[in-house]
Amino acid sequence: MAEVRKKEKVEKYNVEKELAKSKKKDSQAKKTTKKEVKPSTTKKESSKKKSLWTRFMIFCHGVKSEFNKVFWPTKENMVKYSITTILFVIFLAVFFYLIDVIFALFLKLFG
Repeated sequence: MAEVRKKEKVEKYNVEKELAKSKKKDSQAKKTTKKEVKPSTTKKESSKKKSLWTRFMIFCHGVKSEFNKVFWPTKENMVKYSITTILFVIFLAVFFYLIDVIFALFLKLFG
């Protein structure tokens, strides 16, 4: 019943590339600044978070790429799966009914 489908190459947002760009900009900014810069200010610059807009765009792109990976079943598949589920539930109901009847019979005869 399992269906095999081709894995499509999904374009992903290259976070590493963006981080490398921001680090490169930071290193260039450090080179152009004077050596009298305090260590505490450089620490703050390197630990800056990305802007809210950039983080939101990365999130949206991730959602879109994951949404493209979702397998949407066809109508025929849904009918098959529904019939299989209903038959399985009926089978289990009959099975447990028979187990219950057998135990009740044993209790009546030996109890």
